[in-house]
Amino acid sequence: MAETPEFPDLVRLIDERSSAFRAALASAPSLEVQVPTCPEWTLLDLVQHLGKGRRRWAAIVGAGPADAPPPETAAKGPLVGPREREALLAWSAESTEQLLDALRESGPDRGCWTWWGRSMSLQTSGAVARHQLQEVAVHTYDAQLTLGAAQPLPEEVALDGVEDFLLTCCATTAPWPHERAAVDYHATEGRSWRLWLSADGARVARLPTPGTMTATAAGEGPDAVDASLWGTASELVLVFYGRVPVDYLKVDGDRRIFDLLIDWDPDA
Repeated sequence: MAETPEFPDLVRLIDERSSAFRAALASAPSLEVQVPTCPEWTLLDLVQHLGKGRRRWAAIVGAGPADAPPPETAAKGPLVGPREREALLAWSAESTEQLLDALRESGPDRGCWTWWGRSMSLQTSGAVARHQLQEVAVHTYDAQLTLGAAQPLPEEVALDGVEDFLLTCCATTAPWPHERAAVDYHATEGRSWRLWLSADGARVARLPTPGTMTATAAGEGPDAVDASLWGTASELVLVFYGRVPVDYLKVDGDRRIFDLLIDWDPDA
């Protein structure tokens, strides 16, 4: 497996996860059922959210380099889908295709507006593809969970999802408002990352070799960190997005740091 999916793979995986999302919806006895991991939404709300987002990001990518996102009127077609199931699924599929077409046309390196300007992620269509894959993957999990058929995120998606979340949502130039800390994240598939937190901000790096329980355990050895989180890549991503609690995974060291990270809003 490649260390990081190439741009065509990201496009393919967005398409695959979107198909899995629609398959879950097609099998649902009702679209009015509440989504446990998004308790204020029904499945219908989930479809509307994801479809509108794909159309908005298609317009953002298509607009190219910009200091602000284009207005909602720049999106093609209706931003609200129909309520009838078959028509809604067709609208959802069209929404995904708009995003995929925009990504294919732009290629991976074209600049565009993103909300993560202070992070370590690039402001490019390739970075948008990477993050949009996680958006649809996590919401596919939401839909499957609602139907009692939740599946782990595919390994290729989840491994990249850990890194994408850390680079996009954690790494920032905003100062960490607490004591300096270092945190490791270990995926059982054999990949590890370190997050450094200080008054200078937060930065992330993939560890050069897979972590082991003894080499980088919290509080031990020359490379000691303050806390470590261990799980499958899928479990780590689901923790990041609040789908499962931190304590669902193995935690070493100062558990409190993870609570502080969850509560931290660098843009506040």
